[in-house]
Amino acid sequence: MKAALIQSEKQLFEDGAIRQVRIWLVSEPVPPSTHRLKYSLVYVVHGVRVIGFDNERGKGDHYHLHGTETPYDFQGIGKLLADFRTLIGQERGE
Repeated sequence: MKAALIQSEKQLFEDGAIRQVRIWLVSEPVPPSTHRLKYSLVYVVHGVRVIGFDNERGKGDHYHLHGTETPYDFQGIGKLLADFRTLIGQERGE
């Protein structure tokens, strides 16, 4: 089974910032993740990634915040999206 894109969205903010979400269903977990989702969520300001969530092969679930990478406890798509929105809101002062 090939990866199936199950969610894709992109938002352009008036100030030029970009929020992009891409989530795929894969046939096998991306090691060392244990779930069958591959994801890439990013918030970019002036061409620089400020916030990012992903599960890169070999690294597992983690997020980036101002260049610092931290392990992420993946608990499902809903929580992932909520955590991403929360960090963006904090970054934007909302």
